[in-house]
Amino acid sequence: LSAVWRDPPEGATRLPVVGPVLRTFDRWVERWHIWYGRLLDWALAHRKTTLAIATASFLASFPIAAVVGTEMVPETDQSYTSIRLTLPVGSSLEYANERVKRVEAVLAEFREIESIDTNIGTDGARNGAIINLKLVPRAARERTQKQIEEAIRARVASIPGVELKVGWNQPIYVALLGNNDAEMQRVIADLKEKVKAIPGITDIETSVKEGTPALAVRLRPELAAEYGITHAQLGSTLRALVEGENAGYWLAPDGQNYEVVVQLPQANRALADDIANLNIATGRQLADGSPEVVPLRAIATVEKTFNPENIRRQNLQRRVALFAGVQGRAAGDVGKEVQQLVRDYPLPPGLVFDVGGQIREQQEVGAAIGAALLLAVIFIYIVLASQFGSFIQPLAIMASLPLSIVGVMLALLVTNTTMNIFSMIGIVFLMGLVTKNAILLVDFANKGQREGMNRFDALREAGQVRLRPILMTTAAMIFGMLPLALGLGEGSEQQAPMGRAIIGGVITSTLLTLVVVPVIYSYLDGWAARWRERRARSGAVALTHQPAQREP
Repeated sequence: LSAVWRDPPEGATRLPVVGPVLRTFDRWVERWHIWYGRLLDWALAHRKTTLAIATASFLASFPIAAVVGTEMVPETDQSYTSIRLTLPVGSSLEYANERVKRVEAVLAEFREIESIDTNIGTDGARNGAIINLKLVPRAARERTQKQIEEAIRARVASIPGVELKVGWNQPIYVALLGNNDAEMQRVIADLKEKVKAIPGITDIETSVKEGTPALAVRLRPELAAEYGITHAQLGSTLRALVEGENAGYWLAPDGQNYEVVVQLPQANRALADDIANLNIATGRQLADGSPEVVPLRAIATVEKTFNPENIRRQNLQRRVALFAGVQGRAAGDVGKEVQQLVRDYPLPPGLVFDVGGQIREQQEVGAAIGAALLLAVIFIYIVLASQFGSFIQPLAIMASLPLSIVGVMLALLVTNTTMNIFSMIGIVFLMGLVTKNAILLVDFANKGQREGMNRFDALREAGQVRLRPILMTTAAMIFGMLPLALGLGEGSEQQAPMGRAIIGGVITSTLLTLVVVPVIYSYLDGWAARWRERRARSGAVALTHQPAQREP
């Protein structure tokens, strides 16, 4: 076929574009055959040096892996993000609205923001607000969603009286369990300061919040019994006066029904003294039959207090938690430092840490992927051993597996991609992809030796004959994974690491397999041949010294 493209027969149809392109490509492949033949001759002549270079390449992948960084799932650019604002406890809706307007004015400076949706008073708390941001499509802006979030965080942080959290992801989670509230609040506050000092930590917060201001009304038991007032009666009376009661509905001239709520004026229920001066009807009656009325301060005490937003429990213990986001570093690397900090932290008796979130999920996924890799290697070896009828030759083929890790790490490093669940899945895929090149070489080398060629000539012939199909299948896999690796669409950041890992592993495994596998094969096949000769000689010696059987 190559000869036909170089010199088409007379009368054949000549393609004006395809023909020259294919002939040029064929000339390149012929040059690759020459270069590869020289490289393979050198490798077979310097086998120890070749193995040393291959081993050094594999070992170099470990420090590269430390630089690449790890995380559970890469953050995606969905052109949509959120800002959660927290204002001082007790803030009114008017104050919250004023702060939010200042934040919205800052957000209006970002041209990448297409629309803003604000909700004040989230989760029933007046001191919170959520601002949802819709960004312009990824193709229409220069900065990624993560870069925009970092810029928003730096800009809004200058507004006083506002704590903010930008984005959805908070991969750092540490829970503190115990039953000593005072010690738990002290420990979680101290841990927060230590975690804040770790590079990359941002948007750090704890579940320990300042309680909502409230007034505690405590009824005096002896006076309550004397006046015939119960806690239930006092509670319903105060609820009607302060919160109000529905007195009916009013049909307005516009035809709308309005609920009528009866309660004290705002000026008469704003302060603790106002509540203490409220008149409460007792269970006793006056001479005219009307109920006796006494001020609340005469039968109860009114104190200022704070009500906790909520009380969380885990494993029958109280729980306070620490949450944090990550900026500028891989979440897995930051999580390892947080774990080390938690391990070394001196806890008082009765308290215990429980590290969860993406840190725990990443460990569980890593263990599962490791088990999958081990099973893949075992099954690949079993299949190859049955195919070649040998327990030794599959070792030469499987040498291409660790050689692919070098390309995986280099590809992740060059593309600034982390080691995450998707790149790990790509490595599992590689276990089945990269062995096909070595299978082609070993199978043809075995065939050459069966036809009478010596070991090294069979390897040279196998390399030259199988070079073109190996390059073709490798190129097909690379270009097939290229759209996935480029990650051009919105949300494609999650699948891109898989494509990049596969492309990098296929490239390096192909380059090193073409050279290293023949060298390893030459060693293993030589050892197998010597072992067979030794067994044959020992069997012949045993037959020679076997005593002759006597006739009866």
